[in-house]
Amino acid sequence: MKVLLLSRYGPLGASSRVRFLQYLPYFQSQGMDVTVKPLLSDAYLNALYSGGSHWREVIKGYLVRIVALFTAWRFDVVIIEKEIFPFMPAFAERFLRFLRVPFVVDYDDAIFHRYDCHSNPWVRRFLGQKIDVVMRHSTCVMAGNQYLAARAHESGAKHVEIIPTVVDADRYHSKHNGENAVLTVGWIGTPQTSKYLKPLLPVFETLRRELPVRFVAVGANSADFEGTPVEAWPWSEDSEVTSVQRFDIGIMPLADSPWERGKCGYKLIQYMACGVPIVASPVGVNCEIVEEGKTGYLASSLQEWQNCLLGFLKATPEERAKMGALGREIVRQQYSTQAQAPRIVDILRAAVGVELS
Repeated sequence: MKVLLLSRYGPLGASSRVRFLQYLPYFQSQGMDVTVKPLLSDAYLNALYSGGSHWREVIKGYLVRIVALFTAWRFDVVIIEKEIFPFMPAFAERFLRFLRVPFVVDYDDAIFHRYDCHSNPWVRRFLGQKIDVVMRHSTCVMAGNQYLAARAHESGAKHVEIIPTVVDADRYHSKHNGENAVLTVGWIGTPQTSKYLKPLLPVFETLRRELPVRFVAVGANSADFEGTPVEAWPWSEDSEVTSVQRFDIGIMPLADSPWERGKCGYKLIQYMACGVPIVASPVGVNCEIVEEGKTGYLASSLQEWQNCLLGFLKATPEERAKMGALGREIVRQQYSTQAQAPRIVDILRAAVGVELS
């Protein structure tokens, strides 16, 4: 089977890496010949994260994608991550439908809210229903959680499957070095998402005055947390697992808004895969991933965040380890590539067999 993967990013982009690129070896083992054509390069993301100019990479990406679109007829099935051309009507997806090329579209974010909740009324008017059109014309929608799947059903999508964002359970291992001398509360993400940590800074200050504790943000810009209790550690694909293994507690604060309700809880899954207990905001899929009192806790207010973190910091190492072990087992059963890869292959094979009308 020949597959064209129109990913949003290259390996540096977390969504593309975890939703598809990590599956490529398994796809190949199943006899699939996958051609990857990212829209936005790693150079684009490097420029974006550093605050530099990235428009040249955007233009280049759109041109490359146009060329890729006209080769789609050579493939048995096309995988689209989110959409083919952001902030343009769904003419490209309609074109695939015209060519009778089956395509599977994947969502791990509420990308539709970039249009239907946009501040510009013209964007809302002309693109507010764009993602619904893409979903409706797809052979299958793969949604990262129930919130995204519900939108797909509302759009009239013919086939919807919930595929959670996962990790390779053979790559992620439990902590080997036991407890840190000073307990570490950790977060992992990008410079764009580290904003969710800012409301918790007063909590961190209070806890640090009461107990010896370390706060770490992997992937954040150090300048954004200068003068705060938060240490910014660099992120790389090679070091992300060892970084998480150094955490004693993993956190995922979020605002409760439509965009955040579409997130897929990847941080939580990374923490759990390393046997790290968690505290998270009760937003979206977090409420499904966190088993309250068993793998971690959900915290809404600053006082709840302080109480949950303090409880973990005062708990025994055995209590934290027990929660972490249960979390890792849940990841292996539900949130691992080993559990989900065969399902994705079945979806793609089924898509090829669908008669397009």
